[in-house]
Amino acid sequence: MKGQSWFPLIGVTFGFCAVYFSKYTLSPMFAPYLSIAVLAALDAICGGIRAALEGKFTDGIFITGFIINTVLAALLAWIGDKIGVDIVLAAVVMLGGRIFLNLSLIRRLLLTKATS
Repeated sequence: MKGQSWFPLIGVTFGFCAVYFSKYTLSPMFAPYLSIAVLAALDAICGGIRAALEGKFTDGIFITGFIINTVLAALLAWIGDKIGVDIVLAAVVMLGGRIFLNLSLIRRLLLTKATS
């Protein structure tokens, strides 16, 4: 179980390097959808790290949650754009709040383990 806690960090590092060093670019038209998808992915990664620190991490739940949440967030942003509702701002606020909550719990878990 201990070795699995590094999967989210390895995945985000690999994904960042693959995109950063890639020669391909996307149209600016996709920026709102991609930004929401990235936030959803970061939320899933923070949740995976938190679950690993709590001893509740499961590969299948993390991978399916990561993929489904990322695709669903981008899809909802696209649908909102098509019907004229700015869902992107609401999603940024919601996902940002979840990321900060997970980061605060990760910090608390790490400090608790370090002091005990």
